[in-house]
Amino acid sequence: MIKFKNVTKIYPPERVVLQDITFEIKKGEFVSVVGKSGSGKTTLTRLILGLEDPTQGEVFFCDMNMEDVDCKKVQELRRKIGVIYQDYKLLPTKTVYENVSYIMEVEGRGDKEIDCEVPKVLDIIGLTEKHDNFPTELSGGEQQRLAIARALVNHPEIIIADEPTGNLDPYNTYEVISLLQKINTAGTTIILATHDREVINKLGKRVITIENGRIIRDEEAGRFII
Repeated sequence: MIKFKNVTKIYPPERVVLQDITFEIKKGEFVSVVGKSGSGKTTLTRLILGLEDPTQGEVFFCDMNMEDVDCKKVQELRRKIGVIYQDYKLLPTKTVYENVSYIMEVEGRGDKEIDCEVPKVLDIIGLTEKHDNFPTELSGGEQQRLAIARALVNHPEIIIADEPTGNLDPYNTYEVISLLQKINTAGTTIILATHDREVINKLGKRVITIENGRIIRDEEAGRFII
């Protein structure tokens, strides 16, 4: 589904962020990407999203080389990816329901489809009773679950979660990771970038470890070893 082939990324003047990266993520996998701050995790996710081009090498999405794809097609491919950020990126003046429905509106979905899909997603993440609340009225864990709903509502094939538990306590961290596992079980590919050693070690899923821009470890049922 996603394939990096000998990918190097260099920012001017000569800052090498990723060097000769090769890996493949198959449909339905749950893959964690770990590494110290500045190791290249964020650049890697930006390359997947087509927000960056590799300096050398090739990035494939659904067997298509991203460098050979025009801007319109890149936008179509991005719609297959939902992204969850550490800082939530919620719309503070919109309610829980409106935060989710807005994502569908941007994609041009009709009112009938929105009225059908949004309640389903809010039920999955456990925020049905707070559909009229604003983000400031939610706990940190609830805000992150709302961010997951926004990433999930358009039925993406892949969800990229970039440090989704960085601002959460252990209880809410467990809830968010359990929700991601549930989504993965339903068939969605999950790419989790995190510094959380305990989360990685409990997951028992594939772990790609990046250090100084290189993959130093790629293990099934891996652990957080840096």
